[in-house]
Amino acid sequence: MLRGLYTAAAGMVTQQRRHDTATQNIANLNTTGYKQVDSVSHAFPDVLISAMSGGVTKPVGRLNTGVFAEQSVSQYLQGDLIESGKSADFALSTDLQVEDPDNAGTYLAFDGSGKYISPDGEVTYRPQAFFTVQDNEGNNLYTRNGSFSVGPTGEVLSAGGFSVLDSNGNPLRLTGPEDTLKVDGQGNLINNATGLPSGTRIGISVITRPQELVRDGNGVFHADDTEAAEIRYSNATDNLQVRQGYLENSNVDATQVTVDMNAAYRAYEANQKVIQFYDSSLQKAVNDVGRV
Repeated sequence: MLRGLYTAAAGMVTQQRRHDTATQNIANLNTTGYKQVDSVSHAFPDVLISAMSGGVTKPVGRLNTGVFAEQSVSQYLQGDLIESGKSADFALSTDLQVEDPDNAGTYLAFDGSGKYISPDGEVTYRPQAFFTVQDNEGNNLYTRNGSFSVGPTGEVLSAGGFSVLDSNGNPLRLTGPEDTLKVDGQGNLINNATGLPSGTRIGISVITRPQELVRDGNGVFHADDTEAAEIRYSNATDNLQVRQGYLENSNVDATQVTVDMNAAYRAYEANQKVIQFYDSSLQKAVNDVGRV
């Protein structure tokens, strides 16, 4: 009987985490560059039940011992681009492809969640591009929030106050006022006097394995292992475009996360009733059966 209590309690914890994840997504519906988070649940290892009689053991079957929320997975799908009209606002429009290793000249067909599953079950995620920023400790961070500003000495700063990097990994600085911040579709800064690229480009990192990124909050991510994430700066062959005067909206699917939140609440409630049932049964066993 107690095993059922533990299983129901594990279910309640899992559903609470699912509910928390859904409410986090809803709270960030209008957060620039926010990427939806999905909670992934898995079952605990099964237990093999056997019956022993007269020194002979006979297998009865397997017993599931509950479920747990193993991890939270970020969805890096493109969000809608919203025009802001501000020269220091930028958005990335990307459609990065991966060549099929089994068919030269063709590309993997990613599904709606941005992943491809091979016939062998191997999962490949669509590469993603991010603006590259740097914190005060010199750590590189990655964000899709292109709401930038220009500091008093010409340094370009992210919404979180981090230094925006150029394609050489150096802090991006301007020599004129904010209205001189002009870029082309590839992120090259334009010289106002000549109207031509100045030779400096906004640092846009292409991350081949975005599943290796770790969410830091405030719209930024970091990579514990940059080699495993396969991070590089973008080049002219990458299918991406920088849109000045635009911001990328959150990619949260409001309808789906609302359904997920309600489903988690109902499942939590069902597990709660199971625990109440076990509690009532134990109470009868202690108070009533003992008297007989």
